[in-house]
Amino acid sequence: MRAWLFEAAPRGRVAALRTLTYLFIVFDLLLYSSWVRTRGDVPTELYQPLWIGRTLHLPEPDATLVAVVFWALLVLAPLAATGRFPRLLGWLVCGLYLEWLVIAMSYGKVDHDRFAFVIALAVLPTVGRARHGDRTPSEAAGWALRMIQIAVVATYFLAAWAKIRFGGLGWMTGSVLARAFIRRGSELADLIAAVPYLMIAAQIGMVTFEALSPLVFALRGRYRYAAIAFFYSFHVLSFATISISFAPHLVAMTSFLPLERVRPLVWLRRLTTRRREVDTLDPVPAEAGGG
Repeated sequence: MRAWLFEAAPRGRVAALRTLTYLFIVFDLLLYSSWVRTRGDVPTELYQPLWIGRTLHLPEPDATLVAVVFWALLVLAPLAATGRFPRLLGWLVCGLYLEWLVIAMSYGKVDHDRFAFVIALAVLPTVGRARHGDRTPSEAAGWALRMIQIAVVATYFLAAWAKIRFGGLGWMTGSVLARAFIRRGSELADLIAAVPYLMIAAQIGMVTFEALSPLVFALRGRYRYAAIAFFYSFHVLSFATISISFAPHLVAMTSFLPLERVRPLVWLRRLTTRRREVDTLDPVPAEAGGG
């Protein structure tokens, strides 16, 4: 088990995932969950903190607290994305983002699309320094990536368990998708709904896929990448039919991919060099000859 949990992985994979994760926070703050800023204007008596908020005795959010967390993350997350001071900035961003989520989810609805993302924020600082494109194997990098991967798969598996636990086997043959299509369905959803028993088949397929998701760890090479591509296609279809986005989860799922091949600075240098070469090779216009 230890060999599997600490299977060495390239440090460059952590570097790329760290950059992607921290830059996503900027997108999250400005667009994806910008609605969290309105929590500062909600009466504090409506605030029912999550267990972690109660345990840590986090303060009730007001306009000042929400603004401080927002602007601190907006400054620190891009700095953390550069890879400088990975532990210090990483832990600061992790703590602030956790507070951001406690503020967001303490009013009656808790989303499960951020579980693996939060785990990523918690474990990435443990790796220390890592450079893009560095293929040096590291057990610390391997452990961090494995924790994120386990969280990704647990999101699916526990979703299947929750469906059966609270809805019973009837969840798969019920009208769950029908209600979702009525509430927020797209034109694609209308086409699916018109096919008899297709929604029932989709519900059975959904639970089966989620329950069998741990099998991805038994796959290797192109077979694992094919499985991850299927995971991504599942979310693309979900968004296309009922507009449910799992963007933070999709970021965390890149932990399965060979991100050590991503080298943005090298690519930028090559692009700059090619442009200079093209400019150098441009023919100089000949001067008009005299009579």
